[in-house]
Amino acid sequence: MTTADARQPDATVLRIRSLCKTYGSGESAVHALRDIDLDVRSGEFVVLLGASGSGKSTLLNILGGLDVPTSGEVEFFDHRLTHATDDDLTRYRREHVGFVFQFYNLIPSLTVRENVALVTDIATDAMPVDEALALVALTHRRDHFPSQLSGGEQQRVAIARAIVKRPQLLLCDEPTGALDYATGKLVLEVIAKINTELGTTAVVITHNAAIAGMADRVIRLVDGRIASIEVPERRLTPAELSW
Repeated sequence: MTTADARQPDATVLRIRSLCKTYGSGESAVHALRDIDLDVRSGEFVVLLGASGSGKSTLLNILGGLDVPTSGEVEFFDHRLTHATDDDLTRYRREHVGFVFQFYNLIPSLTVRENVALVTDIATDAMPVDEALALVALTHRRDHFPSQLSGGEQQRVAIARAIVKRPQLLLCDEPTGALDYATGKLVLEVIAKINTELGTTAVVITHNAAIAGMADRVIRLVDGRIASIEVPERRLTPAELSW
């Protein structure tokens, strides 16, 4: 599946059927996901909403090839992730997925530009590093070190690192969780920009219900199950959100 094919409108990027994840066994077993059925379309902005322990991070990790389900199927286009080898999953993550986590995981001894450039060494179709930094409005900080940046700036570097390889999927786990209100909005604006301008499919997990307003669809998880799927009347801009 080529990048061009992956960005065709209405194409199904992810197909999830009867997905279950159980940790442990017997009476101590924890059922993190229970019979999840979901399709994610190309270019969508999907918010996975739920309280801590609802299964959001487990689902995101499986979609990103960081974890495997106990049962069920996950397909990325015509690739069956649930039957992939470790090498296949590594290739999937490297070529198709960008990750943004709550904590930035930048290398302190490297500059902003160097942190982003690291990914280009393993990418097959990377954009120029300065182009990625321009998308997150950090060109002027390219030669600074992480310790010289604010939390919001560090998160934007993490986003640049995630998108420099032109992923079809951008998976974000509580990307504003460690940020204050104003800074969190700036980070959300960057994620929305990547989604709309590059056509990157974005899946964002959060416990903050206000962020759901900027989604094409809101998937609410409760106790490892999909409790509801909502389609907002219109997508709000991050500037219109309040919490």
